[in-house]
Amino acid sequence: MSAFALYLIGFIMIIGGMAYGAFRLGVPHVWIIIGTIILLGIGFTTGASRTRRRDV
Repeated sequence: MSAFALYLIGFIMIIGGMAYGAFRLGVPHVWIIIGTIILLGIGFTTGASRTRRRDV
């Protein structure tokens, strides 16, 4: 499994935990969905920048 896939799996687990916590606190579903989409975008961006191959 690639480093990018492992990074995204971990990030998705963190997002899932945060979304569940927000749900338990009574945050409206719309805001949970918006926050999840934003965090997924940040996860893809940081995952791609941290795991890309460096030019030699």
